[in-house]
Amino acid sequence: MPGHHPLQPDAAWTELVASEADWDAADPELLGAMFHQLVLIRTFEEYVLELAAAGLVHGPAHSSIGQEGGAVGSVLALQPGDQVNGSHRGHHQFLAKALQHVAPKGFDLTEELPEPIRVVLLRTLAEICGLARGYSHGRGGSMHLQWKDAGAMGTNAIVGGGVPLAAGYAWADRHSGSDAVAVTYFGDGAANIGSTLETFNLAAAWKLPVCFFIENNQYAVSTTVAEATGEPRLSARGPGFGIASWRVDGMDPLAVHLAMREAVAHMRSGAGPAVVEADTYRYFHQNGPFPGSAFRYRSKEEEAQWRERDPIEQVAGHLIRRGLLTGEAKQASIAGARRAMDAAGEVLLEPLPDGKPGQRQIKPGEWPDPAFVDVGVRGDLSEFSGVRVADDGIATEETKFIDAVAAVMRRRMETDDRIIVMGEDVHRLNGGTNGATKGLKDAFPDRILGTPISENAFTGLAGGVALDGRFRPVVEFMYADFMWVAADQLFNQVGKARHMFGGDGPVPLVLRSKVATGTGYGSQHSMDPAGIFATAPGWRIVAPSTPFDYVGLMNAALRCEDPVVVLEHVDLYNSSGPGPAADLDYVLPVGQAALRHTGDAVTVVSYLSMVAEALAAVREHGIDADVVDLRWLDRASLDWDTLGASIRKTNRVLIVEQGAAGTSYGGWLADEIQRRFFDWLDAPIERVTGGEASPSISKVLERAAIARREEIATALRQIVGS
Repeated sequence: MPGHHPLQPDAAWTELVASEADWDAADPELLGAMFHQLVLIRTFEEYVLELAAAGLVHGPAHSSIGQEGGAVGSVLALQPGDQVNGSHRGHHQFLAKALQHVAPKGFDLTEELPEPIRVVLLRTLAEICGLARGYSHGRGGSMHLQWKDAGAMGTNAIVGGGVPLAAGYAWADRHSGSDAVAVTYFGDGAANIGSTLETFNLAAAWKLPVCFFIENNQYAVSTTVAEATGEPRLSARGPGFGIASWRVDGMDPLAVHLAMREAVAHMRSGAGPAVVEADTYRYFHQNGPFPGSAFRYRSKEEEAQWRERDPIEQVAGHLIRRGLLTGEAKQASIAGARRAMDAAGEVLLEPLPDGKPGQRQIKPGEWPDPAFVDVGVRGDLSEFSGVRVADDGIATEETKFIDAVAAVMRRRMETDDRIIVMGEDVHRLNGGTNGATKGLKDAFPDRILGTPISENAFTGLAGGVALDGRFRPVVEFMYADFMWVAADQLFNQVGKARHMFGGDGPVPLVLRSKVATGTGYGSQHSMDPAGIFATAPGWRIVAPSTPFDYVGLMNAALRCEDPVVVLEHVDLYNSSGPGPAADLDYVLPVGQAALRHTGDAVTVVSYLSMVAEALAAVREHGIDADVVDLRWLDRASLDWDTLGASIRKTNRVLIVEQGAAGTSYGGWLADEIQRRFFDWLDAPIERVTGGEASPSISKVLERAAIARREEIATALRQIVGS
């Protein structure tokens, strides 16, 4: 018979229950602060639901009424330097952190509230209503609340989407020498999301001071926890990753506070992350002013049972029992909170002309200017003021492309200790799988981070580092196809963050990845992502074709305050060409293309390795063509002056790329060119691309699926012959 030896996880898993003795021992100031925050947050949420019912909140209003105890109890255990982010149901988390920031010693609702608190209420309400005076000037609304000064780094509409970002804040805290911690709040639905579980693993492996705070409110919309998972005690996930975990009654704010104090002490000690699961309940449906029972997935009896454990009533009851609060003072506090909300409403609202009594509308002057719609998708590039731009005086020598990649990164890491590099195997194999980080781990052991295979987690972590602002992350994706694994973090989080949160906050992240078309790696390792990134807001796209350009363009990417994807092609890695002999500090400006060959018959537009293929086709067949190397591919950075001058001269355009037609960059570019230069075109814009299918493993089928100089030459002969 085989032996059976019970195994125990190394990490502790604890259920914490607050006793009456704990309530008796609790600091009166703590309980008072807890009560007044709970009442004010509850009243704020009730006011939001009133506005939503009146049609004054555009979009959803995910109230957290009933769940305030988790947010207030946990935030009161934090310090001012600690950072938090949250979910789409995040009003209470945001307000708790903002109120702690402006009133660290608490406040009394029976007295006139200080101006900073009234400003928090007004700006938060304005943001939820989509108004200009909101924290993000109305762009974030109910689900995207951010006030970085208070350590409220942003709530998030993607379930689980903010979890990896919080790991980035924690990484920045630890590596800046701070003892600060990060807290990411999410619900039971997000506990099953891949990005959450990937981040559990990464945070545990790197011992990051991040608390995964699970608000288990029993329902993901209408699906119960028991239906969604075989282990409804969601904190059980923690020990499986080696994370110390606590389970607590989320309707008991003191119990939450005590558990959070223990979790924070654990994190500040350097012992790594923590999980806190608070069992709680939202009194209303997923969004809006109706209870779940109105939609028949919950019973009125269940809702009544949870309401009997209301966090405000629990705190008030113990305060009254201890003689620290009277019934009259309790009611006066509730009335004071309502007055504060009415005062905020008076600033934003006015009677509806010709409406019924009590009907209101948003004051016209509170709306954002429609001209603000696209402001802040990217920055204004003021960070390039005074930068040294490449000129003809820079000495060059024959340089291997991959050596230029490693050399410029070493140089920048020597001169800027904020730069960190992360990705799979970047710390080993003599510089990763292609040598791009050769020698860097030995030179910068704490700043070259080999990651687990978890693109969503480490990309989101890098996004959090960038939003934090103390470091400048560089992420390497071994293959461009892996971007789809991290698509949420790349496109919903990093790419949208600046604009979504008001347009002012930099997101200095560089993403490096290689296009491996033609290497025999097949359909899932061969894509060119330029076309996808060109249609995604927020990203700048760099595509170097020579060693000299790589150095100048990477220097630009590492100076830019926007997220930049630097595309590299495997065909170029082992090629050689002119590169800097010694100077690695010059910049090629954003939005500057290169004219590689001049002619009068046709404008050939390309990037990456296809520039060399186009030049070969032009020279071998004696075609009279301009060949434009775009270098910058995104909408905001394209060099329309160079393109326009060439098109007005030749009156014909051929766009050349290698990848599949379906994800083609040229499709987008052709549309934009014809819109801008239609009157100058004497013929339709032609394109050379790969086929519809992704490249196959078979050498013959792979060649049939992609484009090279032969296809370019055929297209050029047809254009010139016509």
